[in-house]
Amino acid sequence: MPANLTPQYLAAEQRFKEATTFQEKIEALEEMMATIPKHKGTEKMRADLRRRMAKLNAEKDKKYGTSKASAIFTVQKEGAGQVVLAGAPNTGKSSLLARLTHATPDIAAYPFTTRLPQPGMMPYENIQIQLVDLPPVATEFYKPWMGSILRQADLVLLVVDLGSDDLLDEVEGVIETLAGSKIRLLGQKEDVDPDAPPGSAFCRTILLANKADRETAADNLEILREFYQARYEIIPVSARSGVGLALLPQTIFARLDVVRVHTKAPGKKVDFAAPPYVMKNGSTVLDVARAVHRDFIHTLKYARVWSSPHSTAGAKYDGQMVERTYKLEDGDIVELHA
Repeated sequence: MPANLTPQYLAAEQRFKEATTFQEKIEALEEMMATIPKHKGTEKMRADLRRRMAKLNAEKDKKYGTSKASAIFTVQKEGAGQVVLAGAPNTGKSSLLARLTHATPDIAAYPFTTRLPQPGMMPYENIQIQLVDLPPVATEFYKPWMGSILRQADLVLLVVDLGSDDLLDEVEGVIETLAGSKIRLLGQKEDVDPDAPPGSAFCRTILLANKADRETAADNLEILREFYQARYEIIPVSARSGVGLALLPQTIFARLDVVRVHTKAPGKKVDFAAPPYVMKNGSTVLDVARAVHRDFIHTLKYARVWSSPHSTAGAKYDGQMVERTYKLEDGDIVELHA
């Protein structure tokens, strides 16, 4: 008997293939289970889904049921995205974290002051973005747990020191050290390398040129651009003077490739004081319904959408009824009807 799989099931299956965390995979499997047709032709498929969910839950419990000692080397994702600061010793990563967030990391003029991951929350308009400062990436100090944090990051800020005479060597040192752990720092126009070793991680990266207020910064910035501008987006900043930091949160948000969506109850006004739902770019009405409450994937009848005033869509919506598969834009307001 043919399975006759629904579009909702196939969409959930695609999300499962693209998922990177245990929770994302489990949620995709749950939706696959909820939307798969229930007849004799799908009995084996449903049994397989149950086995996969059980296996993932067991692996999740095993991973996060770790000791207190290992817990200090992990950082759970929070906010609209997790952005990791990586760089050679004394590039000013901790100073940037302190300037951009309310975190209070140890800051000193000697190498390896940072020994543990240090998170902080950076405000951007109506959301918070998590920044994580790592110890310096250097062969004499690099630890496997640093690679684990980088692998789960949504974006990497490769911090370099524009005041350093060894600028290019330091950048290459970081790139090569991470490559030795099968971590590739991808530039803005690079694609995942299909010939990379199995188990490789590909991290979208911005090259953050810190200490732009130093005397030699202008010359070093030109050198940096000559070697890396074709690959990375290069942003000159200064944690000390604040140069370039005002627009950095906006740039980071754009590179996270997410959208913010407000929801409202039928017949009521939207509460803009409440934090929006942050969804991956390309998410649909059904995705935000699932984020509001898992049962909505079964009970949702239809939705109405109000477009953001800044919407770039060809047609702007003002409370129109839309399909469950309607792709949301940043700033959309969604009214769910169950």
